[in-house]
Amino acid sequence: MKLTESQSDRAVGAIVGTAVADALGAHYEFDRPTLGPDEKAQMLGGGLGPFAPGEWTDDTTMAWCILDAAAGGHDLRTEEGLTAVGRNFREWSETGPKDIGNQTARVLNTAGESPTAERLRYVSEKLHEMTRHTGGNGSLMRTAPVPLRYLGDRPAVAEAAAAVSALTHWDEHAQSGCALWSLAIEHAVMHGELDVRSGLSLLSPAEASFWTEKLDEAETEPPSTFNPNGWVVTALQAAWSSIAQTPVPEVDPGSHYVEALNTAIRIGNDTDTVAAIAGGLLGARWGASAIPAEWRKLSHGYPGIPGDFLITLTHDAVRAGLHGR
Repeated sequence: MKLTESQSDRAVGAIVGTAVADALGAHYEFDRPTLGPDEKAQMLGGGLGPFAPGEWTDDTTMAWCILDAAAGGHDLRTEEGLTAVGRNFREWSETGPKDIGNQTARVLNTAGESPTAERLRYVSEKLHEMTRHTGGNGSLMRTAPVPLRYLGDRPAVAEAAAAVSALTHWDEHAQSGCALWSLAIEHAVMHGELDVRSGLSLLSPAEASFWTEKLDEAETEPPSTFNPNGWVVTALQAAWSSIAQTPVPEVDPGSHYVEALNTAIRIGNDTDTVAAIAGGLLGARWGASAIPAEWRKLSHGYPGIPGDFLITLTHDAVRAGLHGR
């Protein structure tokens, strides 16, 4: 199996689209400042970091941790692959990052140095048993690399997405939300369509019913409804409402990437994360070629790499998955 040029552009778009959107949303995080109804988001940096213009936050950094493991040939469904991801997470957390989610930090700190996947799952599950609140948006924000390792193998996408989520976010909605979004990205890359419902059949009946209701809300309620959006459910709804309710321009359809991100950031609250989630799917649909060149040139971040290096890793991850098929 070999990707077409358009599919390859869309695969790269999923990752570059995440990184650029993440950096774009950083300036507006937690409504500092808000983006007015007629304003367009600017690549200004700032945020909690503060971050330089074009610098991605923890959203893309954690996505890089997954992409790096996938590009190295790891199967993200295996103990070896999941351990590689988890150790990338932990190594990053030890650098004193500018921004890291509370739940993620708690799991990584408790798991200790050089944790195995088994250890991370144990800590993640115990945290869930203790708090019953492990459904933050921190695993959904980083899920874009997962489907690129399994293009054309949708059951594998769903399995890997849930497994990577469970390393830090045990909540069932977090795991199924990552699977649903990853399957939507896979579908967009392979078919050039936006269809978040394409993955419902690969969820459990209960989760499929739950997400069907939530997607209906995202498509009918105003995007502003989904604020606050620190919960995985409202984060996914915010991202999808931004995409589904922003018209696709007739003259330049690819500019939907930028216009939908403006909608996402206007929602407010966790703007970099909602933008990153939306940006992954938008990039997977419209391709890296639809992302403004000036934003791509500014793109950079942990571990001290320019955004263009994400392209190389994306191609390596895709090749690792397609090899032999």
